[in-house]
Amino acid sequence: MTEEPGSTATLNPRLQEIADDFHDVPDKDRLQLLLEFSQDLPALPERYAGRRDLMEPVPECQTPLFLAVEVEPGGPRTVHLFFDAPAEAPTTRGFAAILHAGLDGLDAGEVLATPPEFSSQLGLADMVSPLRLRGMAAMLSRIKRQVRERLAAQ
Repeated sequence: MTEEPGSTATLNPRLQEIADDFHDVPDKDRLQLLLEFSQDLPALPERYAGRRDLMEPVPECQTPLFLAVEVEPGGPRTVHLFFDAPAEAPTTRGFAAILHAGLDGLDAGEVLATPPEFSSQLGLADMVSPLRLRGMAAMLSRIKRQVRERLAAQ
C-alpha cells in the first residue's frame, strides 16, 4: 500500500517538497530520482572523514552506513547531519541524501516532528525492498534519538 503525500503526519516543507517530487514523476522514474539524490550526498567534513569511530552505524541498512548528528547549542538549536555511505550503494546513499536535504539545518523540534513513516510517502514501496525502506526508517530513528540525546546534554 502506497501512501499519498500528506496522508499521514505533516512533513516540514522541505521533506514535503521531496515527497511531492517523487509523486510528480511516473513510477518508472522514481528510482532514477533516488539515484540522482545519491549523487548529491555531501562529502564528510574533515573531522569525520575516515573516522567512523565518531559516527553511529546503522546496521539495518543493507550496506555499511554511518551517521553523526550535531545540534548547535543555544537557540535556535540547529541540527546538522553527516552520512558516510559507499558510492557503490546508491539506494542507501539516496535515502541518506533525502534525509540530509530534508532535515539538515532545521531546528531540532522540526527534526523530531518528522513522522517515522516518512519513507512510505516517497512512493517507493513497490520498487525497493522492505529491508531497504526499514534501513531509511532506522536512519531517521537514530537521527531523532541523537537529537534528543544532544538536547538533553545541553
